[in-house]
Amino acid sequence: MLNRKDLLGTADLSKEEILSIIDLAEQYSNENIKNVNNTRILKNITQINLFFENSTRTQVSFEIAGTKLGTNIVNFPLKTSSQSKGETLLDLASTLNSMFPDILVIRHPKSGAVQLISEKVKCSVINAGDGNHEHPTQALLDAQTIRKRLGRISGLKIAICGDIAHSRVARSNIFCLKTLGNKIRVVGPKTLIPRGIESLGVEVAHNMFDGLQDIDVVMVLRLQKERMDGGFLSSEREYFHHYGLDEKKMQYANPNAIIMHPGPMNRGIEIDGDLADDINRSVITKQVEVGLAIRMAVLDLLTRGHPLRKKCQEQ
Repeated sequence: MLNRKDLLGTADLSKEEILSIIDLAEQYSNENIKNVNNTRILKNITQINLFFENSTRTQVSFEIAGTKLGTNIVNFPLKTSSQSKGETLLDLASTLNSMFPDILVIRHPKSGAVQLISEKVKCSVINAGDGNHEHPTQALLDAQTIRKRLGRISGLKIAICGDIAHSRVARSNIFCLKTLGNKIRVVGPKTLIPRGIESLGVEVAHNMFDGLQDIDVVMVLRLQKERMDGGFLSSEREYFHHYGLDEKKMQYANPNAIIMHPGPMNRGIEIDGDLADDINRSVITKQVEVGLAIRMAVLDLLTRGHPLRKKCQEQ
């Protein structure tokens, strides 16, 4: 059980909490594969999705997760809401709080915005990605995907490659995977590696040869050009030559190393298309599948103590 109101990041999650989520997600994953109907245990719960940034995988995944568990889902129409008229984030939080939702799933382009809303509402808040801060459910689904494929989730050497500076996925994975007992190495050009990242307990490499040596998991990140406001790259072609994952660079990793990417992928820039589609090494499709189960588990665990669930059980 998660003894907390919100899931805002992985930085403060204990090993026990992380394992409780991925263990329950394993159960949901097996049920989804077998097309087992879930018990609609959250049929009295109202879930509002607020995505201030465009999303495909995360938003749809949360919608399907809520539907499978029986929540009443409201997708907040931000483009036609008062936010487009200049309403402040705090006013929005106050408005939503007055509607008595049970869960808010929020993605926002500003780091810290989700936490700010969580402090102003009484319901549970799930961070679906805030700026370059955190994306906790992505890290949790990555951890479960690794365990499903490799049979364990500790004692591994994991390389996170690419645009570390602008990546909330990288931060959440560093916190989550280190808590689970893995060694993390970040790999990328100096312009895309934040200063002082070693303080998070990771190794740093600035070329793929050093970065992928003895690695069990190669996690490739998307170049987040929408967050870049300066000369981070000379050219995409040169980036792929030096840092794009291809067959030649994969030879530096362990023979049984797996390949991951949170999506969406820029084929031919961050990763070679054939390598991304290699089912013997790539688990990118599996990450999407596992994401649904992780989000079901999070919705379930955060509402375990909700009085409406007791009412549902009595009916």
